[in-house]
Amino acid sequence: MERLNSLDAEFLHLEDGFVNMAIAGSCVFEGPSPPFHELERLVASKLHQIPRYRQRVRPVPFELGRPVWVDDPHFDLSYHLRHTALPAPGDDAAFCLLMGRIMSQPLDRERPLWETWLVEGLEGGNWAIVFKIHHCMVDGIAGVELLTVVLDMAAKAVIGEPEPWAPRPEPPGYLKVLDAWSGLVSDTLATVRDVPGSFEHPAEALRSMLETAEGAVRFARRLAPTRPLSIEGPIGPHRSWAHSSSSLADVKLIRSAFGGTVNDVVLAAVAGGYRALLTERGDDPDQAVVRSLVPVSTRHADARGVPDNRVSALLYELPVQLDDPVERLELVHAQMTQLKSSHISEAGEAVTTIGNLAPPMLVGPASRLIIRSMSVLGQQSLNTVTTNVPGPQFPLYCLGRVMLEYRPFVPISHGLRVGTAILSYNGNLFFGITGDYETMPDVGVLAAAISAGIDELRECAVARLAHGQSNGKPAARRSGGSQSGGRRAVAAPPAARRPTNGARPSNGRRPNLATAGRHTIRKP
Repeated sequence: MERLNSLDAEFLHLEDGFVNMAIAGSCVFEGPSPPFHELERLVASKLHQIPRYRQRVRPVPFELGRPVWVDDPHFDLSYHLRHTALPAPGDDAAFCLLMGRIMSQPLDRERPLWETWLVEGLEGGNWAIVFKIHHCMVDGIAGVELLTVVLDMAAKAVIGEPEPWAPRPEPPGYLKVLDAWSGLVSDTLATVRDVPGSFEHPAEALRSMLETAEGAVRFARRLAPTRPLSIEGPIGPHRSWAHSSSSLADVKLIRSAFGGTVNDVVLAAVAGGYRALLTERGDDPDQAVVRSLVPVSTRHADARGVPDNRVSALLYELPVQLDDPVERLELVHAQMTQLKSSHISEAGEAVTTIGNLAPPMLVGPASRLIIRSMSVLGQQSLNTVTTNVPGPQFPLYCLGRVMLEYRPFVPISHGLRVGTAILSYNGNLFFGITGDYETMPDVGVLAAAISAGIDELRECAVARLAHGQSNGKPAARRSGGSQSGGRRAVAAPPAARRPTNGARPSNGRRPNLATAGRHTIRKP
């Protein structure tokens, strides 16, 4: 039997009617849209490569073990594939409303936890596929790997024939319990086997233990309550969403001028975006503390292609107090360098390992009690979540149509009214901003400000490089008449960006969630 790991199961425990832990990617393709039955054929031909698409989560009696994956005896592909169209003129505001509406609906736990929506009628004759999947199935990296299986790497790929499949019967309850406890014993023994190795290298083992303990203490200290802000507080069950994009070449140009990493540049732009959002909402950014959960992948090479969650996390206070974009970037680089050596990520990974050994009948009720407490009492330790996932840097295709954009969606939880997902694809960065529908209808402000922040940093980078400086040092001069690709990038105009906000119309009135983005579903 395949059991969920402790982190997979935790994403199930987090749901309470207000928190919906589905993640998604909305992929925009060059038109015209294909016939719906062609998409059905494509997905059917790939199902043998994605066993989870035909499995559902089943509990172990009395929570004596973590839930298990079992084949759905009533699997119906047509239930999971949905067909819809935007009302004319199909502008981006309508798409954002539809995206928020799709992601507000919880997935049916009696079925495999995924949906795929074909969306027609986007402006410019384009169309989209929304891949919606529960977080208990995949993390960000595993989700990207899953997408590369469903889609093709060549425009002229041939659709194969579906392979025969018959569901395996669900094991009886007593076998689930026996398997769960035998698995717990095996995991414990595997952990114990590592102990003798610690005696062989006691100094190294002691140092590792002390570093992990130090990371845990630092993590706990960073959970101190923050000053109340309008972007935190209770949430409802519905979501708003907006997106924007930037050129990855621009980000790399900024990095070459000022140093740091691509992630540093992105976080600096996100910090500037939150400064703009706080200002727009009447908060004082100079006095604000915006503490973000930043997931960190712990997935190693031997776990590639495994559909599960393997992440730890950092807690980072975005420098929203700084108005100067270059100063923000320099501070982000210095702080992230220090944070990466703080061992907080290692402590989080250790907690996950311990969670795999903890009795599920204690972990599940405790997790749900904490979530209910947060729903009633609130929490002020975190303000937001910021996740950055590397995507494929080559074009993907669906039924011969090239994918143009890959817009991500991240879920939010109690106390976190807004979250930011960043995903790179084929030379571009795409930002997806999720908000609580009732309290954060202005997520488009953040989406627009992030891409504008990249533009601003790019202008500063061009000016710096024009003066012969890079990373604070004189840049090497090039000889000869020809210019390199990097030099052309300095002179190139910024890539086109499309910051959007589908959450509030221009008249300032809140759209009707029940009627906005009205569509027709082909099959329920």
